[in-house]
Amino acid sequence: MSAAGNGPLTGVRVVELAGIGPGPFAAMTLADLGADVVRVDRPGGAGLGIDPAYDLTNRNKRSVLIDLKTEDGAARVLDLAERADVLIEGYRPGVAERLGIGPRECLDRNPRLVYGRMTGWGQDGPLAERAGHDIGYIAVTGALSMIGTAGEPPALPANLLGDYAGGSLYLVIGVLAALQHARTPDGAGQVVDAAIVDGTAHLTTMIHAMMGAGGWQDRRGANLLDGGSPFYGSYETADGEYMAVGALEQRFYNEFVELLGIAEELPSRKDFGRWDELREAVAARFRTKTREEWTAVFEGSDACVAPVLSLREAPAHPQLAARGTFTHHAGLTQPAPAPRFSVTPGSVRRASARPGADTAEVARDWDLPVRATGNGQATGNGQATGNSQASFRSSHPERKSP
Repeated sequence: MSAAGNGPLTGVRVVELAGIGPGPFAAMTLADLGADVVRVDRPGGAGLGIDPAYDLTNRNKRSVLIDLKTEDGAARVLDLAERADVLIEGYRPGVAERLGIGPRECLDRNPRLVYGRMTGWGQDGPLAERAGHDIGYIAVTGALSMIGTAGEPPALPANLLGDYAGGSLYLVIGVLAALQHARTPDGAGQVVDAAIVDGTAHLTTMIHAMMGAGGWQDRRGANLLDGGSPFYGSYETADGEYMAVGALEQRFYNEFVELLGIAEELPSRKDFGRWDELREAVAARFRTKTREEWTAVFEGSDACVAPVLSLREAPAHPQLAARGTFTHHAGLTQPAPAPRFSVTPGSVRRASARPGADTAEVARDWDLPVRATGNGQATGNGQATGNSQASFRSSHPERKSP
């Protein structure tokens, strides 16, 4: 991404209550788009076990350290919420309420606040309070059942499908929609309940439509887009690498088999009974050359064939390099912000936030009230000495609009 800028969400203030997985990624996305994201880290960390310097989901953010289990901790979060446009939390249902920083407390302080909640199961239902992870959420929605080869266990798409596609991105959509409403003349803040099971199920809408129309079988590896088709899948090359084939339309398929060099030898692609024969013929041909050689064969064509690259290889792909799909910042190669904007481009502006490193800066910029701990340390915008408890300022500072 060559253009630098602050992004279309410049002026939007976001409080993120630290967690792991989809919540931090959603907050990172908002930060990439220009929002001023303050992450509330707790003593001891969030439990991810990664060096904070390498936690890229904390880029473009600032961090304050607050012990949420203390009365002062809850008050400090409410100070932030009073000055924020958005708050994001990813606790189990009821936890934020027990800490005194739930929707009621926050919206009492700031009626236009958008309170975003990220969970796996949602805020209600028989599993709402149960522990879970991505694999379980996508399992019950039916999405996991579609992925993989027939006769083998479902393949695991890392935690991209549930945590990030069904979770983080739906939270971002919900937060931005609610923020738009809150800023209308008669608008108000509200709670956004983003559940991974809801978002992941929503992603399968087209498949449900195809199944209802009789164009999709409810089993793995038997359909056009799940590996059942011999012209939509991946094939091993001579060097043990893979090529991805997506020659769905007839004209693309014709170019594919022509460049593959076996157009005259193959059964018709419309002869479903011979799909296994067609698949084996394609596989055998791919095994005659390396991935690099096949990449050169299909370069510049409309055959819809691409090399399967590793995470380390991807940034060097000519298309991704030309667009700046990856960027290098603070010594780390990482995906650049997405999507792109012609007038207000996003950018990677700050390295990953270190827990508590920005407390004084945030207090100054957000005009937070001064709070002093027992050892005389000021925790807000100002000075405190001795054992005195600093008083609150309940002012509502002006907030910029994006």
